[in-house]
This record gives sequence, C-alpha cells and structure tokens, in this order.
Amino acid sequence: MKKQKVNRKYNFPDADLYQMAMDSIRLAKRDLDKFKSGYQYGGHRLKGYHDRCQRFVEMPDDDELLGDQMVVTDKKYEAAEQLRHAIRSVMTRVRMAFSNRTGRYRKFGTAKMGDMTDAQLLFCGRRVIRVARAQWDFLADTGLNESHLERLAKACQAFELAMNIQQDKVADRDIHVESRIDLGNLIYDELITVCDIGKDIWAETDRAKYDAYCIYESNMEQKRIAKQVP
Repeated sequence: MKKQKVNRKYNFPDADLYQMAMDSIRLAKRDLDKFKSGYQYGGHRLKGYHDRCQRFVEMPDDDELLGDQMVVTDKKYEAAEQLRHAIRSVMTRVRMAFSNRTGRYRKFGTAKMGDMTDAQLLFCGRRVIRVARAQWDFLADTGLNESHLERLAKACQAFELAMNIQQDKVADRDIHVESRIDLGNLIYDELITVCDIGKDIWAETDRAKYDAYCIYESNMEQKRIAKQVP
C-alpha cells in the first residue's frame, strides 16, 4: 500500500517554528514547578522537546537538498551529452557505409536522439554497440574500430551511473523532506501543549505571563477548533 503524503500541521516557516518552540521551552523552564505539580509535565519531557528542536534545526532544509539534486542533475546532463557525442561519432562512420534510408542504418535506432528519455538514450547507446559489432564486416572500411565502441561503452556506463546518482538524490530529498515534516509536526504539537498549559497556569493571575505563552495564538486556536469538529 502506498504511503499517504505527509502534510504540515503549521503554515509558517520552519525557522519561525523553531524560534517559537525555543521561546516556549524557556518559559516552561521558568514555570517548571507549576508544570510538574498541576499537569505532570516534568523536566524529562521538556528535555525531549528540546532535543527534538535541536535535531530539527540541524536537519538539512529543502534548499540544501535541492541544491545537491541540481548538482547531480547537471552532471547527468553532461554525461548524456557525452553519450550523444559518442553515438554520433559512430554513426558518422556508419553513414559512410549505409544510406540513412536503408534498413541496415535504421537498425541502429538513432533517429530523433535529442528527443529520447534518459532510459531510451542509454538503450540506444548499447544498441549501437551491439548492431555495429553484428555488421562489423560492412563497416571495416569506414575507419570504425573497437576503440570507438569501447569509448561508447564507457559513455554508456558513465551515463547510467549519473542517472542512478541523480535518482538516488531525488529519493533522498523526498525522504529528508518527509522526515523534516514529521519532526516539525511533533514539535508543533508539543508547542501547542506547552503554550496551552502556560496560559492555563497564568490565565487568572498574571496577564503578562499569560500573554508570553500566546505565541501565534490564531494558529493554536485554529488547531483546537479543528480537533473539536466531529
């Protein structure tokens, strides 16, 4: 079964979430005795909250991951162009032996090479090697030799490696983004809990301390209302 997409529970930047969470931790440490006695919220849980915040801020953000992905994508494009050049080098010699209207030429399958997908281009490169070797006797007088095919084979290998690296980076980015959202949601839930406790503690005795816990109250109220809807 395909895993459902993970969505953020908050609609503000991660940097703001981190700062709000750290502010709430500072306030909760000040009021920890009241958190413990009235709500069974002790130092151990607060430390876990703080540790999650530290993991969150140390995780690479999407800009970093996208940058890494772009680097390997550029390398894949370079490898693709080198593969096309190696294929064209072989096909220049093939045209010396066969008209491009003949079946022997079309067997190489290099038409519209610029429109091929990555997989099609890789398949094409390997097919050119295979077909060229099968027609070696007809191509002997064109200057085509084993070194050209070895160069093409190496270009295929380099392109396949670049493809795999790029696909791995895409997958890594998806995994990291999902992990970051999961952790951010946990922090957001704990932020709401801490702020709700803090407001409850000071609601009737200290307006200033109550207000200090009203961090992005509109988002908290929205979350609370959503939980109350059946």
